[in-house]
Amino acid sequence: MSGCGKVKAWQVPLRLVTGAFILHSGMEKWDGPDEQAQGVHGMARQTFPFLENIDAPRFLKLLAAGEIALGAALLTPMVPTRLAGAALTGFAGSLMAVYAQTPGLRKEGSVWPTPDGIGVSKDSWLLAIGLALTLSPHQKHHKHVKHIKHAQHVKHAKGHGGCHKHHCHHEQGGHPGHHGHLKQAKLVAREAKEAKRLAKGVSPDGHSHHHAHRHGPGHGRKGCPAHH
Repeated sequence: MSGCGKVKAWQVPLRLVTGAFILHSGMEKWDGPDEQAQGVHGMARQTFPFLENIDAPRFLKLLAAGEIALGAALLTPMVPTRLAGAALTGFAGSLMAVYAQTPGLRKEGSVWPTPDGIGVSKDSWLLAIGLALTLSPHQKHHKHVKHIKHAQHVKHAKGHGGCHKHHCHHEQGGHPGHHGHLKQAKLVAREAKEAKRLAKGVSPDGHSHHHAHRHGPGHGRKGCPAHH
């Protein structure tokens, strides 16, 4: 299920368990007896009065079809997690509305269930799972945030000495420190001194470029009369 890249590892058990449970429930309701249809329809129409216009057997078929579709969506990796989570949240929310509006399922003045309402009250777990899947961060957005943070980190590291300093920063787990700044300062001073020497036309052995051109590159300072 996680091989397709659209479902994260922590979402697999949530989608798998809820999807299998709801799919099985819908398949059992599909050919449910009239007694089951009357009972389910009676509870639902107390919360949703418009259901009175639908007869009990047809309502049970519609409910079964909805549960089968929802269970299949949760079990199908190609269905986006947030979409499946939103459908599960809506389904579980309607079940909790029935739990809240049906007399005898809750203790008087309390949200806690009576013995008859324990089975319906457990649908609150489906609501929690649906919300968790719906509110899960979007994968592309998460990668975009990581890319921005990485770019900011690289920019900050370049401010402490370029790519080499950035590499050292990761190996040492912190900023280069006093020693690193001192070494960098010496390097900058050395480069400045070299640039100043080249500007004056002086080679590393003390010869000017004019002197080397006149006497040859192998001519030394000590044997040259110009240096005495």
